[in-house]
Amino acid sequence: MGKHELRRVTRERALMQIEQASRTEKDFWQLAGMYDKLDAKRERRERYWVTLSTDNFSEWELWNDETIIPRPLNHEWWRELLSGDFIDVIFDCPHELHELVSSPAIYDQLVGLDENRKEILYYWAVRQWSPQKIAAFRGQTDRNIRKVYGVTIRNVRKRLYERLRARYERSAPLTLEQREFCANYKAGIFNDTKGGGNDEAE
Repeated sequence: MGKHELRRVTRERALMQIEQASRTEKDFWQLAGMYDKLDAKRERRERYWVTLSTDNFSEWELWNDETIIPRPLNHEWWRELLSGDFIDVIFDCPHELHELVSSPAIYDQLVGLDENRKEILYYWAVRQWSPQKIAAFRGQTDRNIRKVYGVTIRNVRKRLYERLRARYERSAPLTLEQREFCANYKAGIFNDTKGGGNDEAE
């Protein structure tokens, strides 16, 4: 067992012992703070190491020189496949949008969306397409796309907040992202997304 692995195992066992020995509210708050620090470190490592499909696929036009590597093999999909990384390629699809998230709460909100909303949300949030580009792709108006996206994202946020609200209000353990989301939602920061009345792009 290497030095880093030994350190990790020791830290995990120490946290487990602290968790089992916790009895008072102060003990649990201290334990929650320790887990928050671990989450922050993990997120920094993930931002550094994880290959983001939205960034790489959007840069495809920068890799279109066929002088040395043929065009198909130079595509980001092929570069990831040849390196043994299949996840982004398998789930790079509007209908598998829910598989691109790691949070069970968000997964539950996305998996129940109909295919139209999944497609618009995928191209808007994952591929970073403009409303005009999505509208041209779907044969609709960009106003219609904005409306459906606005309604969809508001509904997802509302259901997510309703799911987390009880734990947030009683200060139960939440991740940093969940706590920040609940605070922002309660403060009305997300109210800038205008969606209009009825959805037209069904």
